[in-house]
Amino acid sequence: MNDIARAGGMPRPYRMLDRLLETVSVGLMLAATAIVILQVFCRYVLNASLPWPEELAQFLFVWSVFLGLAFLTARERHISISLFGAKMPPGARTVHGIVLRIVAVIACVVLVVHGIDFMKRALQVTPALRIPLKYLFLAVPAGGAFGLVFMTAPLPGRGWWTGIASVVAGVAAYFAMRQLGGTLFGEASSTTILMVFSLVLIFAEAPIVYALVVGSFAALTPLPPLMLVTITQNMSGALDSFTLLAIPFFILAAAVMNAGGITVRIVDLAFHLVGHLRGGLAQANIVTNVMLAGVSGSSTADASATAKLLVPQMERHGYARAFSCALTAAASTLANLIPPGLGLIIYAALASVSVGALFVGTIVPGLMVAAALSFVVWLISGKRGYGGGTRSGGGELGHAFLLALPALCLPVAIVGGVRFGVFTATEAGAVAVVFALFTGALIYRGLTAENLTHAFREAVEDTVAVAVIIAASSPFAWILTFEQAPQKIAAWLGALTGNAIVLLLMINLFLIFVGLFIEMIAAMVILVPILVPVVAAAGVDPLHFGIIMVMNLVIGALTPPLGVLVFTTARVGGAPSTEVFRAILPFIAAQLIVLLLVTMIPQLTMLPIRWFGP
Repeated sequence: MNDIARAGGMPRPYRMLDRLLETVSVGLMLAATAIVILQVFCRYVLNASLPWPEELAQFLFVWSVFLGLAFLTARERHISISLFGAKMPPGARTVHGIVLRIVAVIACVVLVVHGIDFMKRALQVTPALRIPLKYLFLAVPAGGAFGLVFMTAPLPGRGWWTGIASVVAGVAAYFAMRQLGGTLFGEASSTTILMVFSLVLIFAEAPIVYALVVGSFAALTPLPPLMLVTITQNMSGALDSFTLLAIPFFILAAAVMNAGGITVRIVDLAFHLVGHLRGGLAQANIVTNVMLAGVSGSSTADASATAKLLVPQMERHGYARAFSCALTAAASTLANLIPPGLGLIIYAALASVSVGALFVGTIVPGLMVAAALSFVVWLISGKRGYGGGTRSGGGELGHAFLLALPALCLPVAIVGGVRFGVFTATEAGAVAVVFALFTGALIYRGLTAENLTHAFREAVEDTVAVAVIIAASSPFAWILTFEQAPQKIAAWLGALTGNAIVLLLMINLFLIFVGLFIEMIAAMVILVPILVPVVAAAGVDPLHFGIIMVMNLVIGALTPPLGVLVFTTARVGGAPSTEVFRAILPFIAAQLIVLLLVTMIPQLTMLPIRWFGP
């Protein structure tokens, strides 16, 4: 549901609180960005590194995310999968909505009750600023409390009392689970309870963040009550990470660049470069996504932006609308396969590997995917008669290149800066924000107060939606580790095969199946803690595996029933999603071939890392 429509349907006090929390969250995120930029300036211009910026930036980021958790709850904008809810009859849909709200209430009560408990137990202070850590941990129960306030709002189209009744029901369900957990779940292991609860709720279309929290809560209820504190402890600790700050910074940089008009310049350059080839506009679509990938790191953002610009233009030149949408969806996966892909950053944070090494290692696979898509376009264009335009003259090409040059410099600066230790990936993200503001305001002159404000709001909303899932995955992973699930799975797979390549091929099949139903970020936060120890025990480098995992899961964004990139381009491009799913099959086949090559030939990722990695 559209966030404005949902918020606008709430009573006025809730709308005011929604806007207040959003304003504070955006302000905190921008303040964190400014602090990291200050650190970069002091370190490299003044040659005097400060001890406190990273600490304060992480503090502000945690608060921004958990306040954002509340207003995303109000807007029903948390990430979830959509399988059957929209197809239900009205009565069943109402019951389904009530059940999902009760699940969200249980999760928020967990955050409040056990967040306060953990906060009271915290006695440490931050090293540099000497701020008591309890004020950092307070963000978790604060976000949960504001979420509960929003859930007292009436259900859409129902009486004033329905929201309050659902909160009361959720609180009662929380206490019932807490008191009767040992009786209800009997001798079942914590891992079994965790997986069953989490997956059932995810497939029931509950917000993934709340499904993971409730699953973790259910898994710990048979254990001593003190264990419940680990839920909020792990959630706050997961986001207290300087590496994860790269996510909001790159999302913010991409939003500002799109608002500033960068996408139009890149499309224009791509057309001048390859528009004369067979299937010229389709080839330009791929080249556009290659260049945008080095700017945004978000497949969904790239899919939406390029579909708006290129699908209507391709249709006017004789391309089938479904083919245009399918190609745009397939090419937008490059945003996660070319630095600074958000999938790579998230994997690095979850697996504790070098972001810079992943950035270097994924360049060759990303370009291989682009080349494979281009070859498919060449074949289809020859069969359907999609021709090219007139070759651009040197002057036109040079002019387009100069206009796009500032944007093209950004990915080079990011990868080069991280590789040579000029700045970390997080600092690179903050520098990218400044670069985006500078180019959008002074070079392209497309930024206005209105579209810049919208870009900030959109970026924070997207950041929060991702970050809260990462936070909720931490207690999930902790329980798996506590139960030694990764070691058991490793032993089981080791008994099946001792060959690393065979193991990777088996995992590929598993990940492609998972990608059919679970969104990439959710799949990563669930599976990385399980699979990384397994492949490491088999002698597979976690860096190589990270690139394989991201390649698998972005393919899942192209396949039904989830297919988020297909649904995005079909909606924006105005094509039936069933036709787009049929049209995308050749592009999926091309990506599977590249995935197989990368799996079988680890040198494609590891040699660049050895030669150019940090």
